[in-house]
Amino acid sequence: MSPRAPEILVFDSGIGGLSIARCLHRQVPAARLTHLADNAGFPYGNQAEETVIERTVGLVTEQLRQRPVDVIVLACNTASTVALPALRAATDIPVVGVVPAIKPAAALSGNRRIGLLATPATVRRPYLEGLIGEFAGDCRIVRVGHPDLVTWIEEWARGRPMPEPALSVALQPFREAAVDTMVLGCTHYPLITGVLQRLLPDVRFWVDSGEAIARRTLHLLEVAGFDREEMQRYPGSGHRCLFSGPVMDDIDHFLDALGFVRE
Repeated sequence: MSPRAPEILVFDSGIGGLSIARCLHRQVPAARLTHLADNAGFPYGNQAEETVIERTVGLVTEQLRQRPVDVIVLACNTASTVALPALRAATDIPVVGVVPAIKPAAALSGNRRIGLLATPATVRRPYLEGLIGEFAGDCRIVRVGHPDLVTWIEEWARGRPMPEPALSVALQPFREAAVDTMVLGCTHYPLITGVLQRLLPDVRFWVDSGEAIARRTLHLLEVAGFDREEMQRYPGSGHRCLFSGPVMDDIDHFLDALGFVRE
């Protein structure tokens, strides 16, 4: 058993990775978490693939030079589908990526009507078709790629009101299709699950990738020699949130609620 606490680096273009960090803290409470947000490049969905690869690999490897970690979690759907191979080639540290939770959603859905709320980039990517074909071929998948929701959530975390009337309009295709299961296909979206549940009260199941990513991370830490019982017994501390660009102080209250300190 390793005598030290495991170190996990969570990377995202914005604060969405904090939803994954929340799941990691529940399943691996002893771990020390560093959340690195590339807010200078936010949002990744609007960037060229070459830019996403360059920024992801560059920022993560620079952080590793400053503070070694045991597992890297690429908590961004766009970066996972574009930059994951390049990042794995650049480091020997295990890297966990994120994909929309189509498989568990198909296992849960009763009426075989599943909603996917994601970014426009995620909705367009060919890998999504592969997931649907492999795991949900008998389901109707209703997709909404919202161009502004990640920005709304970033602003909401800073104390701005969520434009719920506009969000409700965007969610209308899910009501019309009577979906019983919703896939939150962006790591930002679980941060506002309560809002979404209020606007879509007839949805029975809400699915995201956070818990699966945390389970995978826990397994990789065990492979690295950390003891499962020790990792789940003692709560860690010193969780940090780093930003590639300037961040206003009004994010601190949101980070405090999740146990992170801005650095």
